[in-house]
Amino acid sequence: MTSTPEAAKPPSAPAAPRASWREGWEVYLQRRVLIVLLLGFSSGLPLALSGSTLLVWMREAGVDLGTIGLFALVGTPYTLKFLWAPLVDALHVPVFTRAFGRRRGWLVFSQVLLIGAILLLALTDPARSPLFVALGALLVATMSSTQDIVVDAFRVESLPESEQAAGMASYVAAYRIGMLVSTAGVLFLVSAFESTGIGRSSAWMWGYVVMAAMVLIGTVTALAATEPGQSARAEAATRGEAALSRVMHAAAGAFSEFLVRKYAWAALAFVVLFKFTDAFSGTMTAPFVIDLGFTRNDYAAIVKGVGLAATLIGGFAGGYVARRYPLAASLWIGGVLQAVANLSFSWLAYVGVNQWALAFAISAENFTSAIGTVIFVAYLSALCKNPLHTATQYALLTALAAVGRTYLSSGAGYVAKATGWPLFFAICVVVAVPSLILLAWLQRRGHFDELGPVKV
Repeated sequence: MTSTPEAAKPPSAPAAPRASWREGWEVYLQRRVLIVLLLGFSSGLPLALSGSTLLVWMREAGVDLGTIGLFALVGTPYTLKFLWAPLVDALHVPVFTRAFGRRRGWLVFSQVLLIGAILLLALTDPARSPLFVALGALLVATMSSTQDIVVDAFRVESLPESEQAAGMASYVAAYRIGMLVSTAGVLFLVSAFESTGIGRSSAWMWGYVVMAAMVLIGTVTALAATEPGQSARAEAATRGEAALSRVMHAAAGAFSEFLVRKYAWAALAFVVLFKFTDAFSGTMTAPFVIDLGFTRNDYAAIVKGVGLAATLIGGFAGGYVARRYPLAASLWIGGVLQAVANLSFSWLAYVGVNQWALAFAISAENFTSAIGTVIFVAYLSALCKNPLHTATQYALLTALAAVGRTYLSSGAGYVAKATGWPLFFAICVVVAVPSLILLAWLQRRGHFDELGPVKV
């Protein structure tokens, strides 16, 4: 079915009055936003279980560094998740869809599979069977990225425009906390289990079992939530179609809907470039800090502690900015701030080894980056208007946004080597200019007006 449901077309509406400070913060206490917050925790929890935490377990088990390095490939499902997003958009999960609805059914289903995958990984032994560990980790990453697809679609469809940015800010904060629980939290748990006399292998197993149980926070949240109205209408509109036909229409519709829009290619280029300044500097931040003379402990303490706090505060600040101002103005604020913050590292290069200066630079970068991220994701959410393929469109857009992080920033090391650190971070400011030019171009041509009353 190729027609767009009426609910997917944003109605014309007069601009809403600017939100007050109190209204800007009260939105975080709305039930829908709190549900998204808890789902964000569930999404962030499994990431490290197939990544950094697993690598610590493997190293302690005596696995050689060459094998450990290959485990970076386990993260592939997070990059390619847009390939099976049409299945999430189009297919019904037997029993689950009938019992809970289109989005909630997929949520509960993916979380049940994720719990099973984590428990399977817990039962493996890195010292004896690295191959089985790899398969278990790959299953965890696949189920985790599937959950991400559904949560993103659920968030976009369930939150009204006035709560989109606040929902994303809450999601980002809870996602980071979930990651912290599955990294530092697991390490503390394993140490606690070992202190009771349990062997190291069993302690790691029980640590992962506890993490599997914590996924139930997301499951209970999904059960307590209500099915988004947009999703329910889209489900009713496609009920008579065959499964294969729904999948094909979800995949084709997600791509074609972008291409028929005015200035589609400029918008997609903006999606690729907006966070490029962050990616270009972020690639070199750790080498820069170590090269400057800071210790690993300095870097870990400030980035993981002060940096995390700055990211969480910046996320909520970004939600407030995006709710208080129109989308285009919010993008200008986020884009300029995240670019200019790179100059704090140029300043740090001249100051040298000073923990307070490092804390300031890391805080400035993480705070402004979080503001830009929340506003940017509000923009991505505004582009995904059709509930027939929200999951596919959002997965595709986030894949495009990752191009800057994964590919365009790959030459940052050569630039830093040729220019030196102070000039390199000044160049990081300059690389933001193309995205700001595109922002101005799209704004002048009414691109943001065509998205509807997106005053988040």
